[in-house]
Amino acid sequence: MQLRLERDARALTEVVTRLRRVLRTSIRSDYPWEALPMAQVELLQCLQERDGARVGELAGLLHLAPNTVSTLVQQMSDADLLRRVTDPADRRAARVSLTETGTRHLQGWREAHERRLGDALGRLAAADQAVIVEALPALSRLVEQLDDRRPADPSSVATGGP
Repeated sequence: MQLRLERDARALTEVVTRLRRVLRTSIRSDYPWEALPMAQVELLQCLQERDGARVGELAGLLHLAPNTVSTLVQQMSDADLLRRVTDPADRRAARVSLTETGTRHLQGWREAHERRLGDALGRLAAADQAVIVEALPALSRLVEQLDDRRPADPSSVATGGP
């Protein structure tokens, strides 16, 4: 059983790595890379989930040094992608949130990915499409198990879901 899990994990790692790489490179035809570099996309996605987060919290969520995130926040604030405001509870800290421009850029990036994936899915056989769609809930649960921001729930592994 352990050998099978290791083999499956290796195969999944390879597919996910290839998928990320091809999405990252192919998206450039629909959404210019320079318009929204991956570091900015990840920060915008993080802010969409945690609007009003502090820079230190964002650094922890993104596994980056606080000064790296602070620099990124400043650059993105200058580009009107996000807004930094003083935390009313602690005037030494700042809270960060998306601007309308940031939300628009993130939406454009997401729509470009959806178009690329939708086009590719449409070229697959119906049976392959069905298998991929059927796997989505299990893949979502796998993401939850990998997300170190959430406490592990051993019952979701044993029962197949929350």
